[in-house]
Amino acid sequence: MPDTPDAPRAPEEKPPVVTPVRVVIALCLIAPFVAMLWVGSYAKVDPAFIGIPFFYWYQMLWVFVSTALTMVAYALWNRDQRARKSRKEGASA
Repeated sequence: MPDTPDAPRAPEEKPPVVTPVRVVIALCLIAPFVAMLWVGSYAKVDPAFIGIPFFYWYQMLWVFVSTALTMVAYALWNRDQRARKSRKEGASA
């Protein structure tokens, strides 16, 4: 029987907003902020690396770590969005 405007429809089931993948994405994006805002953890001179005090090389290391974590978060986000779109299209078909 074709759908008529008055026929009751099954409610669309929406995927949960908070998923394990999204928690990982959030952790990837928050970790650099926590690391840089917790100054007491790296406000020291030793251990020096090739003559550079810890304070400086630790911050420079986080530039690269932050880049890698942002790339991981972006890839996970794209994968999550594609999965949600395919589930939505599969459910409506």
